[in-house]
Amino acid sequence: MGNGKSAGLSKLFTTTPWYVPVLFSALVVIYPFFATDYFIDIAFFFGIYALLGLSLNIVLGEVGLFDLGHAGFYAIGAYVTAILNTRYQIPILALLPVSALAAGLFAYLVCSPIIHLKGDYLCIVTIGMGEIVRLALINNPFDLTGGPNGVFGVDFPKLSPNLVIDSSIEYYFLVWAVVGLSILGLISLQHSRIGRAWNCIREDTVAAGATGINVRHYKLLAFVLGAGLAGVAGNIYASKLMCVSPESFTFWESCLMFCIVLIGGMGSIPGVLIGAAFISLFPEIFRPFAMYRMLVFGSVMIVMMMVRPGGFWPRKRGGVAFRSLLEDTGNGNA
Repeated sequence: MGNGKSAGLSKLFTTTPWYVPVLFSALVVIYPFFATDYFIDIAFFFGIYALLGLSLNIVLGEVGLFDLGHAGFYAIGAYVTAILNTRYQIPILALLPVSALAAGLFAYLVCSPIIHLKGDYLCIVTIGMGEIVRLALINNPFDLTGGPNGVFGVDFPKLSPNLVIDSSIEYYFLVWAVVGLSILGLISLQHSRIGRAWNCIREDTVAAGATGINVRHYKLLAFVLGAGLAGVAGNIYASKLMCVSPESFTFWESCLMFCIVLIGGMGSIPGVLIGAAFISLFPEIFRPFAMYRMLVFGSVMIVMMMVRPGGFWPRKRGGVAFRSLLEDTGNGNA
């Protein structure tokens, strides 16, 4: 496994110029010192959408499973954070893994019966799943979620009793630190045995099963990991806004996540960042033309899909991963 991780990192830098991640990291670090609070907040939501795009990229980009209900997992993470913090005063940062586990467990429970579905059928079911979550947040017999009003009074994250994350720049660094750690983990995952199995399933489910891959197991794993990362995004989002409400987790949010992966390039981590930047920054640029900005947004997406159907930064996939997986299965490791 150690050789797989080192090979994965070396492949990353052979397909991506070394200076690209260095320059991007430097830009992320210095940006808030030259920007106003308004633009720092925009960059914060860029980070939130980057996390959501990375989470859906596991399901859609790596395994090729259509999921248009991903906002449901995002909502689970946000509401678990808000409810446990406001009712039991559990610290926000302590709830980061809790929100991930709650969203991942929910994904396992709801996806286990439908994981055998493919293509449009899976897409339709996930749409229903996302809407069921949203409606359950509005209408529940225990008034646990606050109904249409949501949950208010979420606390700030605290590193210590005297060190509180409560400013725009601190939230900015929090979300981008989580994005950076997530990218490092996903790079290693892409080039591990799990990542190679996902790519084989994506290319041909029947052939992958014939080589000894447990297709159901790896598909469920993708949903659980993707949901867990979306739950982390929900945790940070809830603490930043200090409240959560069902209007933040509509079908439109799932569509935006789907567009992030498609625009950037399925399976491509740099592509997801580009797609998240497009989704979060483009509406702000055209805010003075609010009446027409969504029309322009849709037109640009159509043109982009015609010119670059693989996305702005498509991922290069080769046959090495498949041969490596065959070696793993031959050794009894898959």
